[in-house]
Amino acid sequence: MEKNTAVIVFESLASSIRLDIFRFLVRAAPHGCVAGQIASELDLPATNLSFHLKALTQAGLLSVEQEGRYMRYRANTALMFGLVDYLTAECCNGVACAPEAEKSGKNK
Repeated sequence: MEKNTAVIVFESLASSIRLDIFRFLVRAAPHGCVAGQIASELDLPATNLSFHLKALTQAGLLSVEQEGRYMRYRANTALMFGLVDYLTAECCNGVACAPEAEKSGKNK
């Protein structure tokens, strides 16, 4: 992942509403949800939701597919995992530092 892509993703997720939407769709992966279901689950007005879904889609965090008259949104989990990899690529200079290693004392 390039630094510019990471910045775009973080800027998009800097909104608490967009973060809630993305986390909801991660839980709904891989099937995703239609916009009405997202609005209902997160108690968001449709116009407000539409604005945030567009921003998340433009950032590459969501994919959207038309199903009849509905739009189905899915979290781009590949991008999410790519971001985690980008953030941890140089973690601890290659020494195992996963939370499990810290808990078990393997990283001391």
